[in-house]
Amino acid sequence: MEKITYFDYCALIMFGIVLVATIARKMTRGRLNRFFLNMIFLGIVTTLADMCAVQLDNMGSGNVIAKHISHTIYLYLHSLSTPMYIIYLAIQTDTVHKLRKNKVRQAVLIVPTVIVTVLMLVNTFVPVVYYLDEQDTYNRGSAFWVLYVVAAFYVIYGVYYLYLYKKTVNIKRFLALLSVFPLMLIAVLIQMFYENVVLEMFANACGILFITMMIQRAEERIDSETGLEKLSAYVSDMKRAFQNEKDVKIIMINLVNYKSLQEMLGYDASVDVKKMIAAKMVELNKQYGLDANLYYINDGKYRFVIDDRHFYNVEEVARAINVFMKEKLQFNQMDLNLISCVCIARCPKDIPDVDSLMAFGNDFNTNNYTGEVLSAEEHYRKEYYDIMKDIDRIIETALTNHKFSVYYQPIYSVKEERFRSAEALLRLHDEKYGFISPDVFIAAAEKSGAIYKIGEFVLEEVCKFIASDKFAKLGLDYIEINISVVQCMQNNMASTVLDIIRKYNVKPEQINLEITETAASFSQKAMMENLIALNEAGVHFSLDDFGTGYSNMKRIASLPLYLVKLDKSFTDMEGNPRVLIVLENTIQMIKAMNMEIVVEGVETENLVKQFSDLECEYIQGYYYSKPVPQDEFVKFIEESMA
Repeated sequence: MEKITYFDYCALIMFGIVLVATIARKMTRGRLNRFFLNMIFLGIVTTLADMCAVQLDNMGSGNVIAKHISHTIYLYLHSLSTPMYIIYLAIQTDTVHKLRKNKVRQAVLIVPTVIVTVLMLVNTFVPVVYYLDEQDTYNRGSAFWVLYVVAAFYVIYGVYYLYLYKKTVNIKRFLALLSVFPLMLIAVLIQMFYENVVLEMFANACGILFITMMIQRAEERIDSETGLEKLSAYVSDMKRAFQNEKDVKIIMINLVNYKSLQEMLGYDASVDVKKMIAAKMVELNKQYGLDANLYYINDGKYRFVIDDRHFYNVEEVARAINVFMKEKLQFNQMDLNLISCVCIARCPKDIPDVDSLMAFGNDFNTNNYTGEVLSAEEHYRKEYYDIMKDIDRIIETALTNHKFSVYYQPIYSVKEERFRSAEALLRLHDEKYGFISPDVFIAAAEKSGAIYKIGEFVLEEVCKFIASDKFAKLGLDYIEINISVVQCMQNNMASTVLDIIRKYNVKPEQINLEITETAASFSQKAMMENLIALNEAGVHFSLDDFGTGYSNMKRIASLPLYLVKLDKSFTDMEGNPRVLIVLENTIQMIKAMNMEIVVEGVETENLVKQFSDLECEYIQGYYYSKPVPQDEFVKFIEESMA
C-alpha cells in the first residue's frame, strides 16, 4: 500500500516558516531560544528523513542501503523529539538546575533514550525494530512496540513534569505547553493503526507552530531597539528563578548619564548608542563563554543573568564590562564618555526576592559610585528594601493606627531676635521597622495616592495646635507646612485646605505652605489655580530647598511667594569664596523681588553670624534645635522667652 506523503510536505513547509520567523524576529539568543532552534532543526532533518524513506518505500524494490539509512535516521531522530520537548519544558520553567542535580530524574529522562539507541544499533545487525522483506518492503519488527512505549512514557512524564512546575508559568503558557502532548499522542495512535498515513511529523510541526504563536513571541521578550531581552522578560525570568530557588549571578550595568546622553544626542542617535553597547555585551558574553541571558531593561540599564555552571569567570567579565564602559565611545566623530556603575549580585543569597532585586537594581549606583565593580553583598541593605516592599502597608497602617506624628523645628528671626515661626515636619514610627525616613515614605505615598490623606492629617494637626491655648502663649506668627507636587495638582486642593483652616478657626496668615523648587518648575493649570486661590484667601507660600535644582527664575518670580528658603548646601561656604559670591548675589536677587530669606541647615554660631551679616531674615537649623515633638517644642519656646 502506497504511503501518503502530503503531510510530510506540509510539515516541512511549516518548519521552514517557523525557522525563518524565529530568525527574523531575532529569537536566537539565550538558552531557551537556542534550544527551540535546535528543536526546529531536529524537526526539519527528521521530516526530510521520513520523506526520503517514504519515497523510497513507494518506489518499490531496490535502494536497500538508502532505505535502511533513511528509516534508521527517521525512527531514531523522531524518538528524540519527545525527550527534547521535556528538556524544553525544563528550560521554559527554569528548572534545568533541578533536573541536573536530581540523578533519578536524569535517569528517567535518559534511560528510555538509551534503550532506543541500543535497539537501533542492534537493528543494524538483527532486524528487531523494522526489516525489509524479500521485496524490499518496509515492515515493523517484533520490538517496534518499544518505540511506542517509550513515546507514551515520555508523554506521561512530560505531563507530570509540567504539572509539577505549573506555578512557574501562567495559565495561558501552561495550557499551550500542555496541548502539544495530546497532539503528539493522537498522531502516534493514528499512524500506529494506519501505517500508510504519515502524520507524526505534521503533528510535531503543528506543535512547534503553536508554541511559536503562543509562547515564543518576540514582542513579549525582545527589545526591538537593542535585540536583547526586555524588562518584562527579565522580571518574569527572575520571578521563576527565585521561585525555583535557582542560584544565579547577575551583572548589573547602569548607564548613569543615560538621560544626559539622550538629551544631547536625540532619540535616533541614542538608540544607536544603546545598540553599540548591547553589541559589546553580546560579544563579551561569547568571548568568555558565559552562556548568559542578556537583557536591556530601559533607561540605560543592562543585565547579564548567569547560572551556577559559569560562576567561575563572572568577576572577570564584570571587570571587562567596567573597563569597556570607562573607555570613550567613538560615535559620529564624537568621543562619548559613558558614566556607568557595574555591580554583581548573587541571588537569592545576596538579594532574597524579585521586588528587592528591582529596587536595588534601580538605585545601587545612587550613593555607591566608586568606578570599581560593586558587590550587592556589601551594598544591599536588607532592612531598607524590606521597608520599600512593605511601604504601602506601613503607610496605610500608620494612617489607621495613628502612627504618624508632627514634629516642629523653630525658625529664628534675626531682626526681632526671637523665634517667630516653626516648620512642621512629619515623622513615622512603625512597630516593626522603627522610625522611617520621610524621603522613603513621602515618595511612596505620592505614587500610591496616600499623600492626600497624609497632607490632610498634617494640616489638621497643625491647625489643632495653632487653635490651642498653648500656641497662643508662644508668640509665634505662623507654622510652615510642606506640600508636594502631587498635592498641588489636586483639583480641590485649595478648597480642602481652606475647609480645614476654617474648621479650627485658624487665620489663613497663620499657615505658610512650602513648595519645593522642583514643584515650582511645574506649570500645570490646576497647580496655579490652587496657589492663586489660597494666596487670595490669605495663605502665604515659601519656596523650599532653593538652590538644589535648575531654577526657572521667571517661573519662580510669577509665583505668589512670601519666603525663599536657602538649601543647607549654601552653608558650605567656609573656605570656598566662590560659594560666598554665589550666595551674596542670590540674596540680592531674592531681596530685589521683595521676598524674605530663611537659611536652613545652620549648625554653628559662626554661620549664624555670617548669615546675619548677609542680612538674611530667618535662620533654621540644629544650632537652635532639631525637630522635636509638640510638647518639647512648646517647652523649648517657653524657655527661650524667659
